[in-house]
Amino acid sequence: MQIRLLHGAAIAPYIDDLARLRLAVFREFSYLYDGDPAYEADYLARYAHSGRSLVVLALDNDEVVGASTGLPLVDGAPEFQQPFLAQGRDPACVYYFGESLVLPAYRGQGLGVRFFIERESYAHKLAEFDYCAFCAVERPGVHPRRPANYKPLQGFWRNRGFLHDPSLRTTYAWRDLDEQAASEKIMSFWLKELPI
Repeated sequence: MQIRLLHGAAIAPYIDDLARLRLAVFREFSYLYDGDPAYEADYLARYAHSGRSLVVLALDNDEVVGASTGLPLVDGAPEFQQPFLAQGRDPACVYYFGESLVLPAYRGQGLGVRFFIERESYAHKLAEFDYCAFCAVERPGVHPRRPANYKPLQGFWRNRGFLHDPSLRTTYAWRDLDEQAASEKIMSFWLKELPI
C-alpha cells in the first residue's frame, strides 16, 4: 500500500479516480448516493483549484483504493460555510475535511486513522486555522435502508478528538438510490480545535 499526498493542481490527474471512488463508496448507507461522473468531476475540481487543498491517496499498485480530502472551508461549497456565517463564526478559521473513502476490501487496515492524521497535520502546518471540521449526513436510526450490520462512525470520530456540534447544521442536495430527483439532506458538523 502506498500513501501519496497531493495539493492543488497535482490533484487534477486523479479526479476521475476520485470520482469513481466517491460513486462506489457513497452508494452505501448512510449516504445512499446515486451520483454521476460529470457532477463528481465538477465537485472535485474545487480541490484542484485550491492552493491549500490536500488529497491523501491510498494506492494498491496503481489503483486508487482509498482517498481523503481537505481544503480551507472558504474554498468549499457555500452550503458548508453558511452555518458558520449564520453564527457569526469566520469560515476562514476552519480547515474543512471532505470525504474519507476506502473500498470495502481495504477497510480495517488503519487507513481511516491515517487519513485523519495526515489532514490534521497539514492543516496545522498551514498555521492559518483554528479548527478542523467535517460534516456528516443525519439519517434516522430506523431508516429502511440501514443494514443490520451497520456500524456508526461517531465513536471513531470522537476517538480522533472531534466533537459534534448539532447547532452547526446545513442541507445539501443529492439523489438517494431510491429517489427520482435530488432532495435536501440534513448534515451536521464535527469540530476539533487545532493546537497553537
